[in-house]
Amino acid sequence: MLYTEIPTQRPVTPLLDGIDHPQQLRQLEQSQLAQVADELRQYILYAAGQSGGHFGANLGVIELTVALHYCFNTPQDRLVWDVGHQAYPHKVLTGRRERITTIRTKDGLAAFPAREESEFDTFGVGHSSTAISAGLGMALARRYQQDPCDVVAIVGDGAMTAGMAFEAMNDAVAHDADLIVVLNDNDMSISCSTGGFAKHLAAIWETGQFINLNEHGEAYVQPHPKWTYNSRLHQSATNAADNLFKAIGFDYFGPFDGHDVEQLAQVFQALKKRKGPRLVHIYTKKGKGFAPAEADPITYHAITKISPTATTTPTKKSGPKYSDVFGQWLCDQAAQDERLLAITPAMCEGSGMVQFAKQYPERFFDVAIAEQHAVTLAAGMACEGLKPVVAIYSTFLQRGYDQLIHDVALQNLDVTFGIDRAGLVGEDGPTHAGAYDYAYMRTVPNMVIMAPKDENECRQMLHTAYHYNGPTAVRYPRGVGTGAEIQQQMTALDIGKAEIVAEFNVDAEQQISILAFGSRVAASIEAAEQCANKHAIGVRVVNMRFVKPLDEQMIRELAESTQLFVTVEEHAVMAGAGSAVNEFLAHARILKPMLNLGLPDEFLHQATHQQMLQDCGLDSNGILASIEQAWFS
Repeated sequence: MLYTEIPTQRPVTPLLDGIDHPQQLRQLEQSQLAQVADELRQYILYAAGQSGGHFGANLGVIELTVALHYCFNTPQDRLVWDVGHQAYPHKVLTGRRERITTIRTKDGLAAFPAREESEFDTFGVGHSSTAISAGLGMALARRYQQDPCDVVAIVGDGAMTAGMAFEAMNDAVAHDADLIVVLNDNDMSISCSTGGFAKHLAAIWETGQFINLNEHGEAYVQPHPKWTYNSRLHQSATNAADNLFKAIGFDYFGPFDGHDVEQLAQVFQALKKRKGPRLVHIYTKKGKGFAPAEADPITYHAITKISPTATTTPTKKSGPKYSDVFGQWLCDQAAQDERLLAITPAMCEGSGMVQFAKQYPERFFDVAIAEQHAVTLAAGMACEGLKPVVAIYSTFLQRGYDQLIHDVALQNLDVTFGIDRAGLVGEDGPTHAGAYDYAYMRTVPNMVIMAPKDENECRQMLHTAYHYNGPTAVRYPRGVGTGAEIQQQMTALDIGKAEIVAEFNVDAEQQISILAFGSRVAASIEAAEQCANKHAIGVRVVNMRFVKPLDEQMIRELAESTQLFVTVEEHAVMAGAGSAVNEFLAHARILKPMLNLGLPDEFLHQATHQQMLQDCGLDSNGILASIEQAWFS
């Protein structure tokens, strides 16, 4: 059934309400699965409206999820979900139905599968393209333990563009592993799928036939039914007789209609009778069953909470996001320098690059979910005298760390990194937090690392990084900033120079110096003013701007009149920017009391961004409380 509105009242779901464990689902007749799927779709629509969160991908796997839990003996059999934002229906069918509206909230359900949350969540995921490797590990482990079970890895067509997925498939064939891979082909990841792999999937479709299984698990070829396969058209598609998956060594079946739950159940039941590496190719539609999401799957990738009187259009915060600032700078800088090329690993929309892609299509490179390739691609471009800019999330740059070191920094190549989603990311939780980038970048020779205090400084830092001859990174947070006025004129900053942005009680005998990095400057100023007024002590706040190189001269000068140094960063304390300050002071033999504030040595679970800052003591009140405990108690 096609729905046009998100329900604000809980729908009537009699069959779904009787499923607290997949075993109860398996007691139903196969003819009842379509009703279960429809009720589950209604419930997911309702729940997403109550909680917000990932949306389109979950609607697209409703029938697949029902069929998987109906056919496989979960949790004894293992389902491994790649890219966990498609796992809401899975959570509903595995005992978490009434808690699904708490998803992505403090003390609620995690946004992604989490092993500590349920025995049905076999593998924790956040980054894509890990499911085949993890599933293969499970299958080989169970073989070694002589306790075999069915292992199913559910992978999207976007996730299959990552090299890790093909490494795992190659290894699965080498071990003749009993592993089932379900390729959920919806022509999208978050952005649209691109590249040769997407063309190959289209070519498989365009052959006009598919590989089916009979009830005994025997394969046969028959003509395609009359399906409408999304909107994909690839005139350059080639003959798919030499199927890529078959060439690797997988038994290939499909493509099947991923929204025909009874057919999927028949396929999976038959597939269980075969052994070895098997791949089932299904096609689905992101946002299936909700008309606005089917028409605009990118906008409806995730939604915010809605009220009973609100429209179903996702709401947006006012003011430009940091990603918007980056996108505008990219266009402006490209207009001034034709050497600029821009690269993204499948995050065009999230990184603010839509306008650039339209304005400069010949200078825009979406490499799909291939972060390692993105970094080395940029290195190659820089070797030819061009000036590549890589737009990437902090958590995803972790996947390209070796390339950052060996391919860019070691050769001192002129590559600019715009690092988005740095620091805490709120409801997406620990898998998407950018908590470690200072640590993993500042130890790398030749790197210059900047962190802006607001939107305007972000623009100027990007300009500075671009014009610096060598590897540079500008690290900025998710969402909107402080509301600072953005100057269109771009002015390069002095490399490694900090600035004092606030001073209170400058004539006081005792002085505290707060060295603040990036997003924590504004909160530090608030805390400093409260501290100065409350305790009649001098407090100054320094916008450090650069994590590497540090403004060592300013720190040395401040040390002459500072009784306590406080460093504040939205990053792990261990090995972070504060540690860099400690290292300098120790090397310079400057002995001063130090207070390093930042993220604790633990993975922080989902909550709102503000709640997480409060819990970590990184809002203004928390900074003040830490200073008072360290200096006045």
